[in-house]
Amino acid sequence: MRALPVLVAVVLAWECYARLSGIPPQILPAPSRIAVQAWLQREVLWQNTLPTIRATCLGFAFSTALAFLLSVLLDFARPLRRALLPVFVISQTLPLVAIAPLVVLWFGFGLTPKILLVALVTFFPMLLALIEGYDSTEPEIEALLHSMGASRAKVFRLARLPSALPFFFNGLRISITYAVVAAIFAEYAGAVQGLGIFILNAKNNFRPDLVLAAVGISSALTLTLFGLTRAVQRIVMPWGR
Repeated sequence: MRALPVLVAVVLAWECYARLSGIPPQILPAPSRIAVQAWLQREVLWQNTLPTIRATCLGFAFSTALAFLLSVLLDFARPLRRALLPVFVISQTLPLVAIAPLVVLWFGFGLTPKILLVALVTFFPMLLALIEGYDSTEPEIEALLHSMGASRAKVFRLARLPSALPFFFNGLRISITYAVVAAIFAEYAGAVQGLGIFILNAKNNFRPDLVLAAVGISSALTLTLFGLTRAVQRIVMPWGR
């Protein structure tokens, strides 16, 4: 809520500049025009928002599960970590603008390429956060559990996994900010419906007001998902408040 006055001030300054500068609305639409056009196109926007939400949620769920399973595997198999971690780092250097059309070409225009692209963009911060979280476990706690006869799996469940939770949620919040953008870009590369297709059509029709309306919706989705991760963290980690 503290950022609300700043946001209002930016919108008001934008509105005044768009109205007083003499720049045509076809080039710089005012926020009021964007809001009006978004309301007039609300049904079309909603129809294109639903596929983006579906691709984002499914892709991010798959990404989270993949990051957790890989982190457990790499924690139990240290030589495998040294072998695979550089490969995962390389996967993050691949330009999305080049990979997205190829993934769409290989898997078609359905939901699968969007899920894969969202996972590709978002899984690495969570994976790295979990690995660092496991390594942050107090050695004394592990030694105490081992002295009491705890197996390696039990030490992981009782000590290493709880230690990694704060790191995991930090990585989760970083990843969620990329999820909606990745889904939109996947649609932009090839899809039938979605905010990416809506933005592409609006751009081709020289409608920056509709482009910015779709951008506003994507920002709202990102903020909503970011807030949900904070809520889940408070539920899972009530001691961290």
